[in-house]
Amino acid sequence: MTDTTLEAARGTDDDVITVIREDGSRDAANDPGLGEELLLDLYRCMVLLRASDEKCMQLQRSGRIGFYVPHGGEEAAQIGTAAAMRETDWIFPSYRAQGILLLRGASLEDMMAQLYGNRLDLSKGRQMPNHYAFAAQRFVSISSPIGTQIIQATGAAQAAKIQKHDTVVATLFGDGSTSSNDFHTGLNFAGVWKSPCIFICTNNGWAISMPLEQQTASETIAIKAQAYGMPGVRVDGNDVLACYAVMREACERARTGGGPTLIEAVTYRMGPHTSSDDPTRYRAEELVAPWRRRDPIERFEKMLEQEGLLAAGEADEMKKEAGDVVASAIAAVEKEPNPTIETMFEDVFEQHTPQLLEQLEELRAEQAGGTGETEEFHFPL
Repeated sequence: MTDTTLEAARGTDDDVITVIREDGSRDAANDPGLGEELLLDLYRCMVLLRASDEKCMQLQRSGRIGFYVPHGGEEAAQIGTAAAMRETDWIFPSYRAQGILLLRGASLEDMMAQLYGNRLDLSKGRQMPNHYAFAAQRFVSISSPIGTQIIQATGAAQAAKIQKHDTVVATLFGDGSTSSNDFHTGLNFAGVWKSPCIFICTNNGWAISMPLEQQTASETIAIKAQAYGMPGVRVDGNDVLACYAVMREACERARTGGGPTLIEAVTYRMGPHTSSDDPTRYRAEELVAPWRRRDPIERFEKMLEQEGLLAAGEADEMKKEAGDVVASAIAAVEKEPNPTIETMFEDVFEQHTPQLLEQLEELRAEQAGGTGETEEFHFPL
């Protein structure tokens, strides 16, 4: 079991950049100075992500979807960093980054359809649930193996540099990914090439059941940046304004030829790793309790209320509205049928080959004759 003192101390070091203090006041030295409209937009997005997240876990537990990756407690790290980017910048995400899609205007119905894998799913049921791919939002397809997106992001960033675009590429990953060979390879090449790539490690304390102190002997994740010739910054991952401020500076550096940055967003995974995980088997509740008091939404909400940007009762209204939006999206998506069998033969060749046409006709004949697979399918995880 992880030492309680070590867990309680994570994120309280002097080198962690913070804007919103625990009492709801702001640190003017690091404050990015955002306007009222953007502040409220960020809050609404965080609230919608939390509402969606909680409902999706209920859907999985009731057997209505097969698998889900919860985000509770990490809303600020996702939304704060992504908000500092341009819409034309690219995201190479991990499987815990769906808040970025909401921020960039992706349809919640499309996101829900991906979890169901039905006719409305943009991936046509071919991806694991919670593994989104949204080209319009420049959100590259999520993959399950940890760290693979890191080297892809470095390559995309270098391509933008070669083409003399001012595009920035960001990639998000967990602390467990820093033990992968792709982490070393991606950061090493980006450092050598001065690629406009920003590496965001959402350090939530756990690589599934492995605690951080068993993951690395480094004092921090950010300190690893020194080996690759780039700045390393630690930021309070439960502070949306601090995440925005750090990311904005990293984007400016990347766009002006200063090269990559490694950002360590110090946060905590409040729930299970996925819907298939039981964190009570390896993590005591007293380790989680201090982080519940640092909830990124409640903290942001306190600041907005103190500054008169949220009136009494307005936060509750926004949360209810978010719940209604989520319920409406589920109702619209859940009644849709599965993709047709024809979609299995699409998107590989511009024109179907004779072999594919033959296989399609055989499959149609099997279904028409009732000889096809009829057993109910259950997601394996």
